[in-house]
Order: sequence, then structure tokens, then C-alpha cells
Amino acid sequence: MKKISLLAVILSLCVLLAACGTQQGQSTDSTQTGWTTRQADSDAVSIVLSDSGVTVGGKAATSDSSESVYVNNDIVFYLEGQGFTYGEGEEKDEHSQSEADAHTVVHITEAGEYVISGCLSAGQIAVDLGKDAADDPNAVVTLVLDNADITCTVAPAVIFYNVYECGSKDEETAAMEVDTSDAGANVVIADGSENNISGSYVARIYKSVELDESGTKVVDSKKLHKYDAAFYSKKTMNIYGEEKNSGVLNIFAENEGLDSELHLTIFSGNINIRSGNDGINTNEDNVSVTHILGGVVNITVDGSTGEGDGIDSNGWLVIDGGTVNAYACGFSGDSGIDADKGVYVRSGQVVATGNMYDRVVSEQTSAVFSFALRQSGGNEYSLCDESGKAVLTCTPANDFQYLYVSAPRLAAGNYTFRQGDKLLKGTAGRQHMGDFMGGFHQGNPPEMPEGMERPEMPEGMTPPEEMERPEMPEGMTPPEGMERPEKPEGMTPPEGFGGGAPAQETSELFAIAEGENTFEIS
Repeated sequence: MKKISLLAVILSLCVLLAACGTQQGQSTDSTQTGWTTRQADSDAVSIVLSDSGVTVGGKAATSDSSESVYVNNDIVFYLEGQGFTYGEGEEKDEHSQSEADAHTVVHITEAGEYVISGCLSAGQIAVDLGKDAADDPNAVVTLVLDNADITCTVAPAVIFYNVYECGSKDEETAAMEVDTSDAGANVVIADGSENNISGSYVARIYKSVELDESGTKVVDSKKLHKYDAAFYSKKTMNIYGEEKNSGVLNIFAENEGLDSELHLTIFSGNINIRSGNDGINTNEDNVSVTHILGGVVNITVDGSTGEGDGIDSNGWLVIDGGTVNAYACGFSGDSGIDADKGVYVRSGQVVATGNMYDRVVSEQTSAVFSFALRQSGGNEYSLCDESGKAVLTCTPANDFQYLYVSAPRLAAGNYTFRQGDKLLKGTAGRQHMGDFMGGFHQGNPPEMPEGMERPEMPEGMTPPEEMERPEMPEGMTPPEGMERPEKPEGMTPPEGFGGGAPAQETSELFAIAEGENTFEIS
């Protein structure tokens, strides 16, 4: 685990993530509606943070838990030296009691709107409206971040425990279209503000365990706590910018960056995430929806945990607008954008890099550039039209092998592709091959959304016939009782795909057609 000194360095540097097209920082997207229903100042509760004392509504906060806002030091964290029946944490996940006690926890226990400003160098905002809040539509809390600076070294710096849950975890009725407007957890990035949230995580702590006969190994357990991200919600969460979309939320995370245990909707705002693992994660298997409607989202996974996708949804990822730049860990097999039930880009500008490509279904023109060798981060890449004008420019922060781009202004036509001043060459890849080959990764292609047709096979291209099977290594035989599957009768590889077919000539011109395109860069 990184020490606080490293977090402090990261925070002080305020690393700006590389953007593509629209630069990182303030959103220029005026089509998306920001937070326009902010209450009058007299209704919102002002919370001013300070290491010397927190004030609530202009008065010093107390430790009286009957108050709607109170402070103490009872933070949830993974305590050191507790043994294997305590939880799944390793030594790197543990913290001392004294480190935890140094944190000031600001507890919010009643519904309402709270304006957070000021600085806590060791603290946490914890929202908990009680165990019955999930079923109460009035149990809604809105945090307005207005130049808030919070650092927590033992747990998330901001966490929603119990508020209203507008969604369902029922896998049978799960769908990619969800309405989160009534969610109990809401975050607003105030216009003109810069907010820095620097947080840790809590490894899995057991509520109960079942041991094996020897009593030395946990064979089953129930979870009490597990919070992976610096900014975390146990319930569906919405994030907004205010009307001008001029505020910024910077998240610096030891592990994951911005998480929800069910759904997450980003309506607007400017969010910059630098994380040790996944930048954004929604983690209910086959149910969660990460939905981006607008704003600017910049993600760089620094790889301090050894892995990490840019955005990872255990259900669906849907992008309907805004600008998204997602750079996965530079040395692991992860993707810039990844979702178990499918990634769908319907509008907006998206740039994603990684060393794995998870098939994206796009309703606008897109291109995937697959490089034969891993590329170094920090270089500028440009797609230029026939007049030489750069239509799309990006500077991926991390190393990568796959670069995905999609934007409304990316039209059909011939383009050149440059790395700095260097003109790159390539060949057209296996367009739409993912429909029957699983894309560039193992697994099935994502489901098609209702009313959307699967792309047609490119003209002149037919499904594979007589595809050759790989030869069994010399001296190696299949396990007893396991026969090599027979190849389908009359099956051959498609033109340009294995089987000794002639390779395409590389070209400096990249012919981009409407829809999805893939290119292999030599």
C-alpha cells in the first residue's frame, strides 16, 4: 500500500490527466443540463472543514450523535494484526488504530442538501440515514462540493452508507436502461470550484465465518465491510456539475477511484481520476449500469496495484454524451472501457487505451487501432483528414496496445494517422469479426440494445469456411477421453485471416467507413 507521503505528493502535484480533443478541466458541453434545482442558501446546510474544527451552519460541530451532522473518530478501517478470521486483507491493507484515530469523521444522518467546503488533512465525510433508508424515497442526501479538500489514508474519503436505493439488484429484470433520477446519493460539483478527494480503501472484513474441519481455513463467510474506492457509495449515485459546468472534482485513489455498489450516472461535471486500480467501478454482477450523459471524465490508472481498467462495470457501460478519456493500466491485460454485459457508445467523444480491447457497440463512427507492439504513453496521436487538418488528437498517459476512438465529428473518409510527426502505416483489420469470434478478447459479443440492429457483414465478406485448426504440439496428445473437436465441414478462413492467405499491403491512408472500424498498425 502507498504511504501517506506518496498520496501527499500526488495531491500536491495535482496531476492533470491527458485529454483528447476537448482539454481536461472545464466542460464546454452546453447541451447537458447541470444541477439546476439547488435549494436556497437558507435551506442548504453549510459544512466548513478544518483540522482545527468543523463548523455546521456557522457553529462548531459537536460529537452528539443525535444531531443531523456530528463529528468523531469512529472510522471504519482494516485493523492490523487481527488474524485470518477477521477478513481477507493482507499486510499492505492494514492500518494501526492510532492512524485511524487521527481522522475526523463528519457524519451526516438526515436527508437534505449539504454544501461542503474547507480542508481536512485526515478525515472523511460519511452519510448514513439508517438501516431503513434504502426503502424511503425521502432519504435523499445531496453533497455540494464547493472547494472541498479531503484526505483519508485508511478508508474512502467520501462514503454513502445508507440512503434511498432507487434501483433493484434483481438480475432477472436487469436492463441497460435505468432511471436514477430519484437516487438517494447525489453529488454536485459547484461552479468555479476545485475539489480534491484523496482516499484509501477498506479490504473485506468478515461479519461471520465458517471454518474447515481443522479450523485453519475460512471456507465460507459473510461480508461486513468492503469499500474499494476513494469515493464510494453503497447505493445508486448521481454526479452533476452546476449550470455552468465550471467546477472540477479531482479524485486521487490508492485503489479504485469512484465506485457504486449498484448504478452510477454522471450527468455533467468535470471529473479527473488518478487511481491505483479501476478508475470507475460499478460492482453488482450482471446488474450495474454506469451511464455517462455529459461532462468531462478523465481517468488514468497508475498501476500501483498492478492492474486496472479505466472504467469497469460489472453490468453495462452506456455513454450518451460528454467527453471520456480512459487510460487503463499500462502493463496489465486491462481495457480502457470494459463491461461484462456490453459497452455502448451512442454519443459523445470517447478515447480509451489498454492492452486488451473489449468490444464496443457504437452508434456513431468509431475506430480501433491495434498496435503490433506496446506503445509508450505520453506521445500525441492525431487523426487528420484529407486536407491535413487534425480531426481528433489525444495523448494517452499510459502504455497501450489498443486505442479506441469515437466522436460525432469522425466522419467517413480517408485519414492519416500520426504519432507526433511520424506518419503511421497500417491495414484494415477484421471489421465486425467480434460478432462471431468474440472480438479481441475471450467471451461473447455484447447483447444488442432493444431496437438496434447488429451491424451487417461488410460487403463481399462471408462467414469463415474451412478454418484450419492449430496443430497439436509434437509429442502431446489430448487427455484420455477428450477428442479434438472436428472442424465444420467446408469451413475455410476468411480472406486475410490466417490459413496462409496473402497479407494486405500497409498504407498511410486509413479508410474510415460509417460505423465500426478496426486497423492493425505495423
